[in-house]
Amino acid sequence: MGHGMQPITTTNELFALCDRLKSAEFVTVDTEFLRDNTYYSKLCLIQIADDNEAVAIDPLADGIDLTPFFDLMANKNVIKVLHACRQDLEIFVNMNGEVPEPIFDTQVAAMVCGFGDSVGYETLVNKLSGGQLDKSARYTDWSKRPLTDAQLSYALGDVTHLRTIYRKLKRELENTGRESWVEEELAPLKDKKLYTIVPVDAWQRLKVRTNKPRFLGILKALAEWREIEAQQRDIPRNRVAKDETLFEIAAHPPKDAKHLDRIRGVPNGFSRSRAGKTLMDALQIGLNMPENELPKIAKAKPRPATPPMADLLKVLLKIKCEQARVATRMVASAQELEAWAAEPHKTDLRALHGWRDDIFGKDARKLMKGDLALTANRGNIEIVELEEE
Repeated sequence: MGHGMQPITTTNELFALCDRLKSAEFVTVDTEFLRDNTYYSKLCLIQIADDNEAVAIDPLADGIDLTPFFDLMANKNVIKVLHACRQDLEIFVNMNGEVPEPIFDTQVAAMVCGFGDSVGYETLVNKLSGGQLDKSARYTDWSKRPLTDAQLSYALGDVTHLRTIYRKLKRELENTGRESWVEEELAPLKDKKLYTIVPVDAWQRLKVRTNKPRFLGILKALAEWREIEAQQRDIPRNRVAKDETLFEIAAHPPKDAKHLDRIRGVPNGFSRSRAGKTLMDALQIGLNMPENELPKIAKAKPRPATPPMADLLKVLLKIKCEQARVATRMVASAQELEAWAAEPHKTDLRALHGWRDDIFGKDARKLMKGDLALTANRGNIEIVELEEE
């Protein structure tokens, strides 16, 4: 049923498309967006496919209302298949306030099916759909119109390959009884808070070299000011002010507006602008914050030397994950294993619960107790259960 290459540009066409798609068991979805000149990613193209058709939707078309698309994203009877979906979900949540569901992320599924850590889309296309990825349009400015047939065919390739990839991964998950593993991984993505930055917390993303409370208090107020400015004006936060400038102001708070203009990175006459006034207000808030409310950064404890046990656990993890055909990162990270080796009584590790425990946790505990040995056999490492005396 494909409509040739022409993207959908009217609400009526979109309504008709989504009406057809809502009886599909699943749809594959991908987006093209730009984020260079805006705070929020600018959605430039949506690609969507079911078994019958693959269509591009032009969200920049004059007067188009994307409600039918968002209704489909919220339709619980249709599975939404995406690859590495977090960025796409962020765009949808910021535009529409809802997280699509149910979702299926082929990157997560591929890790569960043993394709290695954070497997690239291209690898999956080559291995599972036997296709070659067309890279010709990779650096397109997707906001320019009209889009060429070559660009549209590139964009639609993503959702047509995804159909095959989804089917194969789904079959593999059914055969190994691992559907719930994928669901467990994707569950946290349903939380809307994941996709929006709360201005009052913005300072926590800054790489701070000092932990003087007053400096941090001012920085917190300045970072909040910058985030609100960026969100309201929809420009990238570093276009409002660079990190360095915020550090400089917090380290040497200007006494008044004319001192503000002398700070490096502050444009001439900035203090007289609206943003300059709100910045000075934010600075006052930071300067007047009561001592007991100033943010604190816990001093990082010097990391203890990695216990040798951690290295053994890493080897065991590698072996067990190869046997189970699952990416090691899905089961435990190096940091988690090091923390566990340093404190063997820890029980809050994800590796000790559910399916991860079956694959790895149980044997890891035996290894740490001395009931399991790793030994070499013809160049391979083998796991040996030690007999009770």
